[in-house]
Amino acid sequence: MEFRDYYEILGIPKDASQDEIRKKFRKLARKYHPDVAKVKQGSETKFKEINEAYEVLGDPEKRKKYDALGPNWNQASAPNSEDSYYGASGSDDYEYQFKGTGFSDFFEQMFGAGARSGGGSYSRFTSDPNHGQRAATASQDAYADILVSLEEVMNGAERTLQLKQINRATGQIEIKSTRIRIPKGISEGQLVRCAGLGSPSINGGPPGDLFLNVKLEKHPYFQAIDSDLYYHLSLAPWEAVLGAEVTVKSLESPVKIKIPPLTENGTELRIKNKGLPSGSSGSHGDLYAVIHIATPTQTSEQENDQWRKLAEVSSFNPRNPEN
Repeated sequence: MEFRDYYEILGIPKDASQDEIRKKFRKLARKYHPDVAKVKQGSETKFKEINEAYEVLGDPEKRKKYDALGPNWNQASAPNSEDSYYGASGSDDYEYQFKGTGFSDFFEQMFGAGARSGGGSYSRFTSDPNHGQRAATASQDAYADILVSLEEVMNGAERTLQLKQINRATGQIEIKSTRIRIPKGISEGQLVRCAGLGSPSINGGPPGDLFLNVKLEKHPYFQAIDSDLYYHLSLAPWEAVLGAEVTVKSLESPVKIKIPPLTENGTELRIKNKGLPSGSSGSHGDLYAVIHIATPTQTSEQENDQWRKLAEVSSFNPRNPEN
């Protein structure tokens, strides 16, 4: 398993700040997102690489571990460490590798998003509240993360999941492919159960199940909080002051909204029922356009003349609390 240089993938130095990492991710994500990429070929793969890199570097704890282990990651894990695998009684006969979860093999191995199974061992990284008890009783269930896009949450989806089992006793590789369903309205932290894809039982019983812990893929335009979506909407100063009609992106078709006159920076404009589905209820959350008043980065002399005239006639003082 080759080391993946997430700093190189994002094109940032190793001492980049969290704000710099976030800005670079947004820039690259807008360029390579499959819906907007000018060059479609390879854009989906590139976008997933960018997402995976940001999943790690955008999280201070994961970044700390990644920086500490680096290229020596596969030599550094010790038994019973915070991210090591637990094993119960029985023989460790099988090792599992999953394809189709949206994460690379490197990520799954380094951050416990993959799962090993056999004799009840499984990844410590799991949402199962009873994982300690299950390990103690030689549970045959396996756990892994799955990366789900907001578009998949909006519409539901199907994935092909490939499970490669390496039988340590025989050395044989056993491969299973199955279609799994991503339910519409699924949320981060929910578990998708794949019946019968866990470890073969050590006592001849039926195999356990595979549980996939949902992680939401970062999006270049939207932030999801529960079933609500938040969109960063930039306005020119005159649009915020005079009001305007602008087009806002959504996960479906674009929406036109009216900007009231004298709209302040940070204002959240609510667009009803344009968020994510709320489970299987049929209802949707809302989309919030969060106002950011942008200033020009370059101006002509003619424009500067207009700004000077405005400064001369305006009584507005942003440093006066009464304004």
